[in-house]
Amino acid sequence: MNWLNDNVNLLGLLGAAAIIIITVFVVGKYIKQMKTDKSTGELADENWDGIGEYKNPLPVGWALSFIGTMIWALWYFFIGYPLNGYSQIGEYNEEVAAYNTKFESKWANPDDQTLLGMGEGVFLVQCAPCHGIIGDGINGKAADLSSWGTEEAIVNTIVKGSKGMNYPLGEMPAGLLDKDSAKAVAAYMTEKITKTGTKNPALVATGEALWATCTACHGEDAKGMGGSAPDISRYGHPEFVASVLNHGKKGMIGDMPKFNDGRLSDIQKLAVGKYVNSLTQ
Repeated sequence: MNWLNDNVNLLGLLGAAAIIIITVFVVGKYIKQMKTDKSTGELADENWDGIGEYKNPLPVGWALSFIGTMIWALWYFFIGYPLNGYSQIGEYNEEVAAYNTKFESKWANPDDQTLLGMGEGVFLVQCAPCHGIIGDGINGKAADLSSWGTEEAIVNTIVKGSKGMNYPLGEMPAGLLDKDSAKAVAAYMTEKITKTGTKNPALVATGEALWATCTACHGEDAKGMGGSAPDISRYGHPEFVASVLNHGKKGMIGDMPKFNDGRLSDIQKLAVGKYVNSLTQ
């Protein structure tokens, strides 16, 4: 490729040459003036430590250069090298978009085994460094995903609270209910809300009476009142993990990033949720 045939490169070279020539001329002119010229004119009223400033008019050369630079910038961006013109970054973004479209199409309807395998691969790369290879949270440094989605995890959250999700209604404080009441709420939630099944069916009725403690933020349907709080109606399901990945979370060893920036596709997030669910089985 002859790089001189590229109009953008050629324009850049001409601009660089013009800057060098103008710089040499201007520097030479002012060096000469410094040797021969004497300061004259009317001083401004203000001074700083006895140093005054002349009321000199704006230099014509500087003013023309400033206006010329503005005109050239507008021409360069909108005519010489349009904003929607070719760029390597743009080409890369197009390739990534095309690949993602192909990926989504190929894995549009994966079976459970495929999702599980995909989720394991993503988990080991993106999640294991903080949560551990087996998802145990590395001795409390991060969330223990090996018990995530269970009644025990719900009880633990109600008793200890939940932080770092940055929802409009704020963080869930600790101690909203005692442990026995929390167990009842967990039984009702898993049996009637998430429909993952409870180990304590005898506590469901008691939990239903206590459910009002949760509805203040999460709503009667547990969907989070339009994003004001987490949608816990899918807790224990892969979709909830996907929502956490989209939202991010502040943890003890740092912030879990929001994975809504394109680094993971929707199907990959769902796959991670599927894999996390398998850790509790």
